[in-house]
Amino acid sequence: MQESIIYCMVPKAYWEQWKEKEHYLPRDYEQEGFIHATKGDELLGKVADRVYGAFEGELFVLVVDESKSASPIKYEQASDGLLYPHIYGPLNHDAIADIRRMEKVDGHWRIGESIR
Repeated sequence: MQESIIYCMVPKAYWEQWKEKEHYLPRDYEQEGFIHATKGDELLGKVADRVYGAFEGELFVLVVDESKSASPIKYEQASDGLLYPHIYGPLNHDAIADIRRMEKVDGHWRIGESIR
């Protein structure tokens, strides 16, 4: 994994509304004030299991090069004590290096193949 890579998960159906726009914003952006992200494949799987454990639809992960983000990214401590990257503004599409499927294997999410 590249040092500047972070991940943002998004249900496929929701991503379809944003893939042709200039930028991406998640459903909870107005409420949260930032875009949730994570770093590293292992942590991505743990967060996916926690947030999308019961989710049965198709789940994508945006592979983001944080060095290309037009919005500021801050690493902030969450209630689990870990630092997570938070994107404070819209995510510009040219910062999205790849989009990959998330796969559920034995009841746990893991990063899968590229859809690009």
